[in-house]
Amino acid sequence: MIRLYRTGRWLDATTARWPALFRPAALAVVSGLAFSAPASFAKDVGPADARCDGFAKTSAEWMHCANQAAAQPAAADSERFYAGYWLAKTGSYRAALGQLQAIARPDVRTLTYIGFAYRKLGDLDAAFAHYGRALAADPNFTVARAYLGEAHLTLGRRDRAGAELAEIETRCGQHCAEYADLAGHIATFDQNAAAQKSRG
Repeated sequence: MIRLYRTGRWLDATTARWPALFRPAALAVVSGLAFSAPASFAKDVGPADARCDGFAKTSAEWMHCANQAAAQPAAADSERFYAGYWLAKTGSYRAALGQLQAIARPDVRTLTYIGFAYRKLGDLDAAFAHYGRALAADPNFTVARAYLGEAHLTLGRRDRAGAELAEIETRCGQHCAEYADLAGHIATFDQNAAAQKSRG
């Protein structure tokens, strides 16, 4: 039986029952890879792999381990997501795209982190497109909404970032990690705008 975590609840893939748990995430196991439970302050904590997690994520040893697992002809989408997620989170955005875009059945997390990598590379059109695909598939995936809000701030669209913050609040309240994360980015944006205005 495979159990997947999605938008704050467990999905039993064989019965499609969704017993409630807690936000922002819990633990899932997909194709033998454990997806770690985020701490209460974390917007999204990535997948774990016992084969590679003994190495620092930026080390050559980790890179070799992750790429070797993902390059196998029978590599599962979860193995490619593991490599792509951590490559993106450690700043190797083009390498991350190579892994994430090779996933045969991209889910909302995959689409979100493709958008994340494109945003970090400065390709905001591609970022918005992938965040949009993620939210079209699951409007309640608040991680994508938080990153979408950050993308709007990059373009100075404070109102649109605020709209995403309101959408997040509707779905998980003001105490979930996604709300706190985007609210913090908006506060920083406002502080910088006020400082710039005061300097004339």
